[in-house]
Amino acid sequence: MLFRFLNLQTKSITGAAWILILSALISRFLGLIREGLLANFFGAGSELDIYFAVFRIPDLIYNVLIAGGIIVAFLPLFSEYFSKNKEQAWQLTNNILNVFLFLLIFLCLIFFIFTPFLIKLITPGFSAEQMAQTIFLTRLMFLSPILFGLSSIFSGILQHFNRFLIYSFSPILYNLGIIFGILFLARPLGILGVVIGVVLGAFLHLAVQIPSAFHCGFRYKPIFNFKDPGIKKVFILMFPRIFGMAANQINLIIITAIASTLTVGSIAIFNFANNLHYLPIGIIGVSFAIAAFPKLSRYWAFNKKQEFIKNFSSVFKQILYFTIPTSILIFILRNQIVEIILKHGKFSSVSAEITAACLGLFCLGIFAYSLIPLIFRAFFASKDTKTPTLIAISAIIVNVILSFYFVWLLDFSNLFQNFIIQIMALQAIENIQVLGLPLAFSLAGIFQFVLLMIFLDKKFKKSNIKLEKEKLASKGKNIEN
Repeated sequence: MLFRFLNLQTKSITGAAWILILSALISRFLGLIREGLLANFFGAGSELDIYFAVFRIPDLIYNVLIAGGIIVAFLPLFSEYFSKNKEQAWQLTNNILNVFLFLLIFLCLIFFIFTPFLIKLITPGFSAEQMAQTIFLTRLMFLSPILFGLSSIFSGILQHFNRFLIYSFSPILYNLGIIFGILFLARPLGILGVVIGVVLGAFLHLAVQIPSAFHCGFRYKPIFNFKDPGIKKVFILMFPRIFGMAANQINLIIITAIASTLTVGSIAIFNFANNLHYLPIGIIGVSFAIAAFPKLSRYWAFNKKQEFIKNFSSVFKQILYFTIPTSILIFILRNQIVEIILKHGKFSSVSAEITAACLGLFCLGIFAYSLIPLIFRAFFASKDTKTPTLIAISAIIVNVILSFYFVWLLDFSNLFQNFIIQIMALQAIENIQVLGLPLAFSLAGIFQFVLLMIFLDKKFKKSNIKLEKEKLASKGKNIEN
């Protein structure tokens, strides 16, 4: 009975979105507990700087090959195959599963070897001791993208069959794994215990989805064929997106490198504020985007462009309706939010004030970053990965330039620095350079959103013109007959 309930199919986008929103709320609540525990155990110091730096290279693999590739390409392709031949769809799934497992293991081994060199580039401000610990923990963390890579295939299966309820448990279990690491392993093992918790969470993220995927009809087969046309299609769809996600991760690496040269704890402060500002983005923007993706893919595949635009517009408005007031509320209550969640144990008052100011600047771009996942999926559903990728890369370039510029501008007394100090009430803080990073991030997000909407509007107009021509041509044929 319980298994049947967990495998219920969700028919509407709104219904699926609310399941994912509830899941995201629980997951983000657990994330807040996780952040609070991290702040309480370690404070905004060198240990947490190491912890957040450890994610950079594994996250590069995850976001480039998995989030930027497999997730984007698998669902539309699986839907196309399944509508024509179910057996071929499952063969494609097994082939993709095995091929990408091999690629992920191979890629992680390459990065494992070159970890010392890469860590020196990412954290130039770290001491030799910090560097050695970061290298060791990064190598251990390479288990997580392998597990997430497998998990993403099963996620695509569950999304196709509208099994959003069981899918929604994955991020919850991931956070529970990390919390377990903090509570039970951090005291005897330090940051190593937390990293073990991350790997455990990644394993749980995968394990919870496998039974439901079998219930949908998946059966594992040792198929491994690089020459399969389906694999070629996956790589064709992935290729442009890989560049975009790689550029995004390089952007985060550059931000980490900049932060490592600032005051101690700057990496931790930026990441804490970034994680807090991502709450409404993950809960609202990503949930609605994931829920809409299967239907948008089907509408475009079956040439139902009007339904595509209607559903896109409806979801777009719903995201705006929730995110604008939420971002205003977070900005107003930023100090209270940081104080409740982070200001415990070793987390100092100065760190709390700067983190709150960073959170306030992040609020400027919440609406844009909440809508970007939906706009991306509108492009992906139409099998256009090139346009959003080029726009994302241009936004990243803007972000890097602005990051260097604002950090430099906040290093000495000037009108801009005084304005930020007055707005954020930071008169008692000596160094506020880290605030340049969230400000640049927000402005780059708004720039990306505007460009995406301009090009998506052009795509819609071209699609409507093409549809009208097809209708006129069809009417002409009917008259002749």
